Amino acid sequence: MCTALVVGNTIGVGIFMLPASLAPYGLNAVPGWLITTVGCIFVAWVFAGLARAFPQDDGPYAYASRALGHGVAFVIMWCYWISTVVTNAVLATGVVGYLSAFFPALAVNHLLAAVTAVALVWVFVVINVGGVRAAGWVQVWSTVVKLALQVGIVALGGWALFAPHEVSPVHLPTTPYSLSSVIAASTLALYAMLGVESAAMPAGRVCDPGRTIPRATFIGTLIVAGVYVCVSLIPMVLIPQNELAVSSAPFADLFARFLGPASGKVIAVFVIVSGLGCLNGWTLILGELTVSFARHGGFPPALGKVNAHGAPTRAFVLTAILASLMTLSSYNDSTAGAFTFLNLVVTASNLPVYLGCAIVVLILWRRGELGRLRSRESRWIAAAVLATLYCVWASIGIGGKSLLWALVPCAAGVPVYWWYAIVRRPALAS
Repeated sequence: MCTALVVGNTIGVGIFMLPASLAPYGLNAVPGWLITTVGCIFVAWVFAGLARAFPQDDGPYAYASRALGHGVAFVIMWCYWISTVVTNAVLATGVVGYLSAFFPALAVNHLLAAVTAVALVWVFVVINVGGVRAAGWVQVWSTVVKLALQVGIVALGGWALFAPHEVSPVHLPTTPYSLSSVIAASTLALYAMLGVESAAMPAGRVCDPGRTIPRATFIGTLIVAGVYVCVSLIPMVLIPQNELAVSSAPFADLFARFLGPASGKVIAVFVIVSGLGCLNGWTLILGELTVSFARHGGFPPALGKVNAHGAPTRAFVLTAILASLMTLSSYNDSTAGAFTFLNLVVTASNLPVYLGCAIVVLILWRRGELGRLRSRESRWIAAAVLATLYCVWASIGIGGKSLLWALVPCAAGVPVYWWYAIVRRPALAS
Protein backbone atom coordinates (compact mmCIF):
# COMPACT_ATOMS: atom_id res chain seq x y z
CA MET A 1 0.00 0.00 0.00
CA CYS A 2 2.89 2.40 0.68
CA THR A 3 4.34 1.74 -2.77
CA ALA A 4 0.90 2.25 -4.30
CA LEU A 5 0.67 5.52 -2.38
CA VAL A 6 3.93 6.73 -3.97
CA VAL A 7 3.05 5.52 -7.49
CA GLY A 8 -0.61 6.43 -7.21
CA ASN A 9 -0.02 9.91 -5.80
CA THR A 10 2.71 10.67 -8.33
CA ILE A 11 1.00 9.27 -11.44
CA GLY A 12 -2.27 11.14 -11.27
CA VAL A 13 -3.47 13.48 -13.98
CA GLY A 14 -0.23 15.47 -14.14
CA ILE A 15 1.37 13.26 -16.77
CA PHE A 16 -1.90 13.12 -18.74
CA MET A 17 -2.48 16.90 -18.76
CA LEU A 18 1.17 17.94 -18.85
CA PRO A 19 1.79 17.43 -22.60
CA ALA A 20 -0.50 20.40 -23.27
CA SER A 21 1.38 22.55 -20.75
CA LEU A 22 4.77 21.52 -22.16
CA ALA A 23 3.79 21.87 -25.83
CA PRO A 24 4.94 25.51 -26.14
CA TYR A 25 8.46 24.46 -25.13
CA GLY A 26 8.77 21.76 -27.79
CA LEU A 27 11.74 19.41 -27.49
CA ASN A 28 13.16 21.49 -24.65
CA ALA A 29 10.99 19.18 -22.58
CA VAL A 30 13.42 16.29 -23.20
CA PRO A 31 16.35 17.67 -21.13
CA GLY A 32 13.76 19.16 -18.77
CA TRP A 33 12.34 15.70 -18.03
CA LEU A 34 15.79 14.19 -17.56
CA ILE A 35 16.80 16.88 -15.06
CA THR A 36 13.51 16.51 -13.18
CA THR A 37 13.70 12.72 -13.02
CA VAL A 38 17.26 12.69 -11.67
CA GLY A 39 16.50 15.49 -9.21
CA CYS A 40 13.44 13.68 -7.84
CA ILE A 41 15.45 10.50 -7.35
CA PHE A 42 17.79 12.48 -5.10
CA VAL A 43 14.80 13.95 -3.25
CA ALA A 44 13.36 10.46 -2.77
CA TRP A 45 16.75 9.36 -1.42
CA VAL A 46 16.55 12.10 1.21
CA PHE A 47 13.14 10.96 2.47
CA ALA A 48 14.08 7.28 2.40
CA GLY A 49 17.20 7.96 4.45
CA LEU A 50 15.32 10.02 7.04
CA ALA A 51 12.71 7.29 7.45
CA ARG A 52 15.47 4.71 7.93
CA ALA A 53 17.43 6.87 10.39
CA PHE A 54 14.40 7.96 12.45
CA PRO A 55 11.74 5.23 12.16
CA GLN A 56 9.96 6.45 15.31
CA ASP A 57 9.22 9.89 13.81
CA ASP A 58 5.85 10.61 12.24
CA GLY A 59 7.15 12.09 9.00
CA PRO A 60 8.71 15.33 7.73
CA TYR A 61 7.28 17.54 10.49
CA ALA A 62 9.30 15.59 13.06
CA TYR A 63 12.39 15.48 10.82
CA ALA A 64 12.37 19.26 10.35
CA SER A 65 11.76 19.88 14.05
CA ARG A 66 14.91 17.92 14.93
CA ALA A 67 17.24 20.19 12.99
CA LEU A 68 15.40 23.45 12.45
CA GLY A 69 13.14 23.87 15.47
CA HIS A 70 9.37 23.81 15.74
CA GLY A 71 8.78 27.27 14.26
CA VAL A 72 10.70 26.66 11.01
CA ALA A 73 9.28 23.13 10.78
CA PHE A 74 5.77 24.57 11.04
CA VAL A 75 6.34 27.05 8.20
CA ILE A 76 7.92 24.39 5.95
CA MET A 77 5.10 21.95 6.56
CA TRP A 78 2.52 24.71 6.27
CA CYS A 79 3.83 25.30 2.73
CA TYR A 80 3.47 21.59 2.04
CA TRP A 81 -0.02 21.60 3.54
CA ILE A 82 -0.99 24.50 1.26
CA SER A 83 0.51 22.69 -1.74
CA THR A 84 -1.49 19.57 -0.93
CA VAL A 85 -4.72 21.54 -0.69
CA VAL A 86 -3.96 23.04 -4.10
CA THR A 87 -2.98 19.59 -5.41
CA ASN A 88 -6.49 18.32 -4.75
CA ALA A 89 -7.85 21.30 -6.69
CA VAL A 90 -5.45 20.51 -9.57
CA LEU A 91 -6.43 16.84 -9.63
CA ALA A 92 -10.13 17.59 -9.65
CA THR A 93 -9.55 20.12 -12.45
CA GLY A 94 -7.58 17.59 -14.52
CA VAL A 95 -10.20 14.87 -14.10
CA VAL A 96 -12.89 17.27 -15.27
CA GLY A 97 -10.77 17.99 -18.35
CA TYR A 98 -10.97 14.31 -19.33
CA LEU A 99 -14.64 14.08 -18.35
CA SER A 100 -15.24 16.63 -21.12
CA ALA A 101 -14.63 13.78 -23.60
CA PHE A 102 -18.02 12.42 -22.46
CA PHE A 103 -19.71 15.66 -21.44
CA PRO A 104 -18.64 18.38 -23.92
CA ALA A 105 -20.43 21.06 -21.88
CA LEU A 106 -17.64 20.81 -19.31
CA ALA A 107 -15.16 22.12 -21.88
CA VAL A 108 -17.14 25.32 -22.56
CA ASN A 109 -19.11 25.96 -19.36
CA HIS A 110 -16.47 26.88 -16.79
CA LEU A 111 -18.94 27.21 -13.92
CA LEU A 112 -20.28 23.70 -14.52
CA ALA A 113 -16.70 22.38 -14.74
CA ALA A 114 -15.75 24.06 -11.44
CA VAL A 115 -18.83 22.72 -9.63
CA THR A 116 -18.11 19.20 -10.93
CA ALA A 117 -14.52 19.43 -9.71
CA VAL A 118 -15.68 20.50 -6.25
CA ALA A 119 -18.11 17.56 -6.10
CA LEU A 120 -15.21 15.17 -6.80
CA VAL A 121 -13.21 16.62 -3.90
CA TRP A 122 -16.05 15.79 -1.50
CA VAL A 123 -16.62 12.28 -2.84
CA PHE A 124 -13.15 11.30 -1.68
CA VAL A 125 -13.61 12.92 1.69
CA VAL A 126 -16.50 10.50 2.19
CA ILE A 127 -14.32 7.54 1.15
CA ASN A 128 -11.44 8.52 3.43
CA VAL A 129 -13.73 9.01 6.40
CA GLY A 130 -14.08 5.22 6.22
CA GLY A 131 -10.47 4.79 7.36
CA VAL A 132 -6.94 4.46 6.01
CA ARG A 133 -7.31 0.82 4.96
CA ALA A 134 -10.39 1.51 2.84
CA ALA A 135 -8.57 4.41 1.17
CA GLY A 136 -5.49 2.18 0.75
CA TRP A 137 -7.35 -0.45 -1.24
CA VAL A 138 -8.83 2.22 -3.51
CA GLN A 139 -5.24 3.36 -4.07
CA VAL A 140 -3.98 -0.14 -4.92
CA TRP A 141 -6.64 -0.84 -7.56
CA SER A 142 -6.50 2.60 -9.14
CA THR A 143 -2.69 2.21 -9.40
CA VAL A 144 -3.13 -1.07 -11.28
CA VAL A 145 -5.48 0.68 -13.72
CA LYS A 146 -3.15 3.61 -14.35
CA LEU A 147 -0.12 1.35 -14.97
CA ALA A 148 -2.18 -0.65 -17.47
CA LEU A 149 -2.88 2.60 -19.30
CA GLN A 150 0.84 3.42 -19.46
CA VAL A 151 1.47 0.09 -21.18
CA GLY A 152 -1.21 0.97 -23.74
CA ILE A 153 0.33 4.37 -24.40
CA VAL A 154 3.78 2.88 -24.95
CA ALA A 155 2.32 0.24 -27.31
CA LEU A 156 0.49 2.86 -29.38
CA GLY A 157 3.57 5.07 -29.49
CA GLY A 158 5.76 2.19 -30.67
CA TRP A 159 3.28 1.27 -33.38
CA ALA A 160 2.85 4.87 -34.56
CA LEU A 161 6.59 5.58 -34.65
CA PHE A 162 7.98 2.34 -36.06
CA ALA A 163 5.25 0.63 -38.10
CA PRO A 164 5.18 1.44 -41.84
CA HIS A 165 2.78 4.27 -42.78
CA GLU A 166 1.92 5.87 -46.11
CA VAL A 167 2.33 9.30 -44.52
CA SER A 168 4.60 9.82 -41.51
CA PRO A 169 2.57 10.53 -38.35
CA VAL A 170 5.48 12.37 -36.72
CA HIS A 171 5.05 16.11 -36.05
CA LEU A 172 8.24 17.36 -34.43
CA PRO A 173 7.88 20.66 -32.52
CA THR A 174 9.66 23.63 -34.05
CA THR A 175 10.46 25.60 -30.88
CA PRO A 176 14.23 26.27 -30.74
CA TYR A 177 16.35 25.07 -27.83
CA SER A 178 17.14 27.57 -25.06
CA LEU A 179 18.24 27.40 -21.44
CA SER A 180 15.21 29.39 -20.24
CA SER A 181 12.84 26.98 -21.98
CA VAL A 182 14.61 23.95 -20.46
CA ILE A 183 14.34 25.50 -16.98
CA ALA A 184 10.65 26.31 -17.47
CA ALA A 185 9.89 22.84 -18.88
CA SER A 186 11.71 21.08 -16.04
CA THR A 187 9.74 23.09 -13.48
CA LEU A 188 6.44 22.15 -15.12
CA ALA A 189 7.55 18.52 -15.27
CA LEU A 190 8.30 18.58 -11.55
CA TYR A 191 4.58 18.78 -10.81
CA ALA A 192 4.08 15.36 -12.39
CA MET A 193 6.80 13.93 -10.11
CA LEU A 194 5.48 15.41 -6.88
CA GLY A 195 4.51 12.63 -4.51
CA VAL A 196 7.81 10.78 -4.09
CA GLU A 197 7.60 11.66 -0.39
CA SER A 198 4.11 10.15 0.05
CA ALA A 199 5.16 6.98 1.86
CA ALA A 200 6.80 9.06 4.61
CA MET A 201 3.72 11.19 5.32
CA PRO A 202 1.60 8.59 7.20
CA ALA A 203 4.72 7.19 8.93
CA GLY A 204 2.92 6.90 12.25
CA ARG A 205 0.50 4.38 10.73
CA VAL A 206 3.05 2.27 8.82
CA CYS A 207 4.25 -1.12 10.05
CA ASP A 208 8.06 -1.32 10.42
CA PRO A 209 8.56 2.18 8.91
CA GLY A 210 12.38 1.91 8.99
CA ARG A 211 12.19 -0.78 6.28
CA THR A 212 8.81 -0.22 4.65
CA ILE A 213 9.08 3.50 3.87
CA PRO A 214 12.55 3.48 2.23
CA ARG A 215 11.69 0.45 0.09
CA ALA A 216 8.33 1.88 -0.96
CA THR A 217 9.89 5.26 -1.71
CA PHE A 218 12.65 3.89 -3.94
CA ILE A 219 10.52 1.29 -5.71
CA GLY A 220 7.72 3.78 -6.29
CA THR A 221 10.01 6.53 -7.58
CA LEU A 222 11.84 4.21 -9.99
CA ILE A 223 8.54 2.86 -11.33
CA VAL A 224 7.28 6.39 -11.89
CA ALA A 225 10.52 7.55 -13.53
CA GLY A 226 10.50 4.57 -15.90
CA VAL A 227 6.87 5.16 -16.84
CA TYR A 228 7.37 8.88 -17.47
CA VAL A 229 10.42 8.41 -19.66
CA CYS A 230 8.40 6.03 -21.82
CA VAL A 231 5.15 7.94 -22.19
CA SER A 232 5.72 11.66 -21.69
CA LEU A 233 7.15 12.50 -25.12
CA ILE A 234 4.82 10.39 -27.29
CA PRO A 235 2.06 13.03 -27.68
CA MET A 236 4.68 15.69 -28.31
CA VAL A 237 5.93 14.02 -31.49
CA LEU A 238 2.61 12.62 -32.72
CA ILE A 239 0.26 15.60 -32.27
CA PRO A 240 0.93 18.96 -33.99
CA GLN A 241 2.33 21.45 -31.49
CA ASN A 242 -0.44 24.05 -31.89
CA GLU A 243 -3.17 21.42 -31.38
CA LEU A 244 -1.48 19.87 -28.37
CA ALA A 245 -1.07 23.24 -26.64
CA VAL A 246 -4.87 23.74 -26.39
CA SER A 247 -5.88 20.15 -25.71
CA SER A 248 -7.95 19.43 -22.57
CA ALA A 249 -7.29 15.67 -22.85
CA PRO A 250 -3.98 15.06 -24.72
CA PHE A 251 -3.86 11.26 -24.46
CA ALA A 252 -7.52 10.84 -25.35
CA ASP A 253 -6.82 13.02 -28.43
CA LEU A 254 -3.75 10.89 -29.21
CA PHE A 255 -5.66 7.60 -29.26
CA ALA A 256 -8.62 9.15 -31.09
CA ARG A 257 -6.19 10.39 -33.75
CA PHE A 258 -4.86 6.90 -34.55
CA LEU A 259 -7.59 4.48 -33.49
CA GLY A 260 -10.79 6.48 -33.87
CA PRO A 261 -13.00 8.56 -31.55
CA ALA A 262 -14.21 5.56 -29.53
CA SER A 263 -10.67 4.71 -28.41
CA GLY A 264 -10.19 8.25 -27.17
CA LYS A 265 -13.13 7.80 -24.83
CA VAL A 266 -11.76 4.48 -23.57
CA ILE A 267 -8.46 6.19 -22.70
CA ALA A 268 -10.36 9.00 -21.04
CA VAL A 269 -11.98 6.42 -18.73
CA PHE A 270 -8.54 5.09 -17.73
CA VAL A 271 -7.22 8.60 -17.08
CA ILE A 272 -10.30 9.51 -15.04
CA VAL A 273 -9.81 6.42 -12.86
CA SER A 274 -6.12 7.31 -12.52
CA GLY A 275 -6.87 10.87 -11.51
CA LEU A 276 -9.58 9.82 -9.06
CA GLY A 277 -7.19 7.35 -7.43
CA CYS A 278 -4.62 10.13 -7.07
CA LEU A 279 -7.25 12.43 -5.57
CA ASN A 280 -8.06 9.67 -3.09
CA GLY A 281 -4.40 9.31 -2.10
CA TRP A 282 -3.78 13.03 -1.66
CA THR A 283 -6.97 13.37 0.38
CA LEU A 284 -5.54 10.72 2.70
CA ILE A 285 -2.16 12.49 2.87
CA LEU A 286 -3.81 15.85 3.58
CA GLY A 287 -5.81 14.41 6.45
CA GLU A 288 -2.73 12.74 7.96
CA LEU A 289 -0.71 15.94 7.55
CA THR A 290 -3.39 17.96 9.36
CA VAL A 291 -3.36 15.43 12.21
CA SER A 292 0.43 15.72 12.39
CA PHE A 293 0.09 19.50 12.76
CA ALA A 294 -2.38 19.00 15.61
CA ARG A 295 -0.12 16.47 17.37
CA HIS A 296 2.89 18.79 17.17
CA GLY A 297 0.90 21.72 18.56
CA GLY A 298 0.60 23.79 15.37
CA PHE A 299 -3.16 23.27 14.91
CA PRO A 300 -5.97 22.97 17.46
CA PRO A 301 -6.15 19.48 19.06
CA ALA A 302 -9.69 19.04 17.73
CA LEU A 303 -8.26 18.61 14.19
CA GLY A 304 -6.24 15.62 15.43
CA LYS A 305 -9.26 13.68 16.69
CA VAL A 306 -10.26 10.56 14.75
CA ASN A 307 -13.53 8.68 14.33
CA ALA A 308 -14.28 5.00 15.01
CA HIS A 309 -12.40 4.07 11.80
CA GLY A 310 -9.30 6.01 12.84
CA ALA A 311 -10.00 8.74 10.25
CA PRO A 312 -9.66 12.47 11.08
CA THR A 313 -13.12 13.60 9.95
CA ARG A 314 -12.71 17.24 11.00
CA ALA A 315 -9.36 17.50 9.23
CA PHE A 316 -10.88 16.11 6.03
CA VAL A 317 -13.79 18.55 6.12
CA LEU A 318 -11.58 21.60 6.74
CA THR A 319 -9.15 20.75 3.94
CA ALA A 320 -11.95 19.89 1.52
CA ILE A 321 -13.50 23.32 2.08
CA LEU A 322 -10.17 24.99 1.27
CA ALA A 323 -9.61 22.80 -1.82
CA SER A 324 -13.12 23.64 -3.01
CA LEU A 325 -12.49 27.38 -2.71
CA MET A 326 -9.19 27.05 -4.60
CA THR A 327 -10.91 25.04 -7.34
CA LEU A 328 -13.68 27.59 -7.80
CA SER A 329 -11.19 30.46 -8.01
CA SER A 330 -8.80 28.82 -10.49
CA TYR A 331 -10.90 28.53 -13.64
CA ASN A 332 -10.02 31.07 -16.32
CA ASP A 333 -10.09 30.81 -20.10
CA SER A 334 -9.63 27.04 -20.34
CA THR A 335 -9.16 23.84 -18.36
CA ALA A 336 -5.59 23.61 -19.65
CA GLY A 337 -4.93 27.17 -18.50
CA ALA A 338 -6.31 26.47 -15.02
CA PHE A 339 -4.27 23.28 -14.82
CA THR A 340 -0.99 24.96 -15.83
CA PHE A 341 -1.43 27.82 -13.37
CA LEU A 342 -2.29 25.56 -10.41
CA ASN A 343 0.54 23.24 -11.45
CA LEU A 344 3.13 25.99 -10.89
CA VAL A 345 1.54 27.14 -7.62
CA VAL A 346 1.66 23.57 -6.25
CA THR A 347 5.28 23.15 -7.32
CA ALA A 348 6.34 26.42 -5.69
CA SER A 349 4.55 25.51 -2.45
CA ASN A 350 6.01 22.01 -2.45
CA LEU A 351 9.67 22.97 -2.82
CA PRO A 352 10.20 24.14 0.80
CA VAL A 353 9.59 20.65 2.23
CA TYR A 354 11.98 19.08 -0.31
CA LEU A 355 14.64 21.72 0.29
CA GLY A 356 14.02 21.74 4.03
CA CYS A 357 14.39 17.97 4.46
CA ALA A 358 17.57 17.96 2.34
CA ILE A 359 18.99 20.69 4.58
CA VAL A 360 17.89 18.72 7.67
CA VAL A 361 20.12 15.83 6.58
CA LEU A 362 23.10 18.14 6.14
CA ILE A 363 22.54 19.88 9.49
CA LEU A 364 22.22 16.61 11.40
CA TRP A 365 25.34 15.33 9.67
CA ARG A 366 27.29 18.46 10.66
CA ARG A 367 26.08 18.05 14.25
CA GLY A 368 27.24 14.44 14.32
CA GLU A 369 23.71 13.17 15.04
CA LEU A 370 23.66 10.58 12.25
CA GLY A 371 26.13 8.25 13.92
CA ARG A 372 29.07 6.60 12.21
CA LEU A 373 28.89 7.14 8.46
CA ARG A 374 29.23 4.03 6.34
CA SER A 375 29.11 3.96 2.55
CA ARG A 376 25.30 3.99 2.47
CA GLU A 377 25.12 7.03 4.73
CA SER A 378 27.82 8.82 2.72
CA ARG A 379 25.78 8.35 -0.46
CA TRP A 380 22.77 9.71 1.41
CA ILE A 381 24.68 12.87 2.35
CA ALA A 382 25.76 13.33 -1.28
CA ALA A 383 22.14 12.85 -2.40
CA ALA A 384 21.06 15.55 0.07
CA VAL A 385 23.57 18.01 -1.43
CA LEU A 386 22.37 17.26 -4.97
CA ALA A 387 18.72 17.46 -3.91
CA THR A 388 19.41 20.91 -2.47
CA LEU A 389 20.96 22.08 -5.74
CA TYR A 390 18.03 20.64 -7.69
CA CYS A 391 15.50 22.52 -5.53
CA VAL A 392 17.36 25.78 -6.21
CA TRP A 393 17.29 24.99 -9.96
CA ALA A 394 13.54 24.30 -9.86
CA SER A 395 12.80 27.50 -7.96
CA ILE A 396 14.41 29.53 -10.76
CA GLY A 397 11.87 28.24 -13.27
CA ILE A 398 8.74 28.89 -11.19
CA GLY A 399 8.13 32.40 -12.48
CA GLY A 400 7.16 35.56 -10.60
CA LYS A 401 3.37 35.30 -10.74
CA SER A 402 3.14 31.68 -9.63
CA LEU A 403 5.81 32.20 -6.98
CA LEU A 404 3.85 35.13 -5.56
CA TRP A 405 0.62 33.14 -5.49
CA ALA A 406 2.45 30.40 -3.61
CA LEU A 407 4.36 32.67 -1.22
CA VAL A 408 1.32 34.63 -0.04
CA PRO A 409 -0.55 31.65 1.51
CA CYS A 410 2.75 30.12 2.65
CA ALA A 411 3.74 33.35 4.41
CA ALA A 412 0.37 33.29 6.16
CA GLY A 413 1.72 30.35 8.14
CA VAL A 414 3.96 32.70 10.18
CA PRO A 415 1.11 34.59 11.94
CA VAL A 416 -0.87 31.34 12.24
CA TYR A 417 2.02 29.75 14.13
CA TRP A 418 2.55 32.88 16.22
CA TRP A 419 -1.13 33.08 17.18
CA TYR A 420 -1.80 29.46 17.98
CA ALA A 421 1.53 27.99 19.10
CA ILE A 422 2.91 31.04 20.93
CA VAL A 423 -0.20 32.91 22.13
CA ARG A 424 -3.31 30.77 22.10
CA ARG A 425 -2.00 27.35 23.11
CA PRO A 426 -0.11 28.54 26.22
CA ALA A 427 -3.19 30.53 27.25
CA LEU A 428 -5.39 27.44 26.94
CA ALA A 429 -2.85 25.37 28.89
CA SER A 430 -2.92 27.85 31.77
